[in-house]
Amino acid sequence: MKTEERSDSSRPAEEPAAPAGRAGHRPDLVAAGVGALLVAVACGVGWAWQRSNGELQAQWPPLLASWNPHVGPGTPAALTVAAAVVAYGPALADRLPWRRLLLTAWATALAWIFSLALIEGWYRGIARRLTTKHEYLRVIDRFDDIPAALRGFTDHIVVGPPGNWPAHVAGHPPGATLTFVWLDRIGLGGGAWAGVFCIVLGASGVAAVLIAVRALAGERLARRAAPFLALAPFAVWTGTSADGYFAGVASWSIALLALAATRRSLLAACASGLLFGWTCYLSYGLPLIALPLATVLLITHTTRPVLPFLTAALTVPLAFTLTGFAWWEAYPLLVERYYQGAGGVRPYAYWVWGNLAAATLAVGLATAAGLRRALAATPSAALGALHPRRPAPTAEAALTLLVLAALLALLAADLSGMSKAETERIWQPFYFWLLPATALLPVRGRRGWLGAQAGVALLVNHLVWTGW
Repeated sequence: MKTEERSDSSRPAEEPAAPAGRAGHRPDLVAAGVGALLVAVACGVGWAWQRSNGELQAQWPPLLASWNPHVGPGTPAALTVAAAVVAYGPALADRLPWRRLLLTAWATALAWIFSLALIEGWYRGIARRLTTKHEYLRVIDRFDDIPAALRGFTDHIVVGPPGNWPAHVAGHPPGATLTFVWLDRIGLGGGAWAGVFCIVLGASGVAAVLIAVRALAGERLARRAAPFLALAPFAVWTGTSADGYFAGVASWSIALLALAATRRSLLAACASGLLFGWTCYLSYGLPLIALPLATVLLITHTTRPVLPFLTAALTVPLAFTLTGFAWWEAYPLLVERYYQGAGGVRPYAYWVWGNLAAATLAVGLATAAGLRRALAATPSAALGALHPRRPAPTAEAALTLLVLAALLALLAADLSGMSKAETERIWQPFYFWLLPATALLPVRGRRGWLGAQAGVALLVNHLVWTGW
């Protein structure tokens, strides 16, 4: 069956598939082994450290989790989804018409996230998650007058004054809380609706990434990445927190900018800017999404979308500022609040590398192998992108640059010291853009790598309790 093709000259040229020989596999297996070793060391050192003095503030480091082997109502569904994607995912990704592939990948991601969440049951796995003492839904009634709540938002960030916000409300700009306030206003209040909203938006990030990869690196690599995105191990956490929602919004911002750059769409540029502006008011760490956004422009060799993008993006901080909330005033208070809590106890010396072990579990060993290939190709891709008379990058070079941008954003967040633990959940907006590195793996081994990805998620979800 023929697939849809674009004639846009900015699209990178397709290249032959990577070799699938035994020699080509060996370095990938070594990279996966290094990732597994990092996790094992982080577990061993973390358990010893935590038991000696409790400083890590995590019962099962490097994850914020507790040991709790169990099965649940979602177990049969999760096993079925995993087996179906491993068995049929690569073939379907190769032959489905493009639009049907996007819908199928999104639906599969939804099934995967819901089934993993339901291992804990409907109440414990979905309906209760955003109603605990740390969460956004605890303060809905304090936003009856939204402008007044925004004007006084910074007064309640630091622990001490009466009525300080719960941890997640204080730890994020008010856009995160306002989302759930507005859901409540339209009749979708309560933990169940909030959980479903985050899962649906989080799963949509799969389609956003595929659209962006196709626009920037070609349809062949997007199709290769599709099963890995649908079966992402970090789906374990997409179903447990609002970070999945944040990841979905950030992913659509990047995807729309990719469309704006390759199709010269003013509407896409404005929509991308609006979403990026909103992303910055969902999490203080997500302005780092500017790195992948800038890389989109580098890959496509254009600055045409910049003005409409920036104009639209600035409307969000303008609206918040005029209403009474200043991001730049709130962030220093957030840093103070962070160090008043677990952030002030957790040792940087462990978490600066323990975070990367948690990230390895979240993205899976196949992604570790794909990242090895991306890093190996980085020098030539970077030199090509920076050459004054550079031609359009090859498909693999474009994908490498996009993945590298996400990796740099993740490392910046890590080195900041503001992400000590819980990165399996917090860094989902960056993980989405690391997974396309799996498209660089040889075609012949895709089912094995998919099985490894599913195995990580299933083991984590069945062996530990990942709740907040």
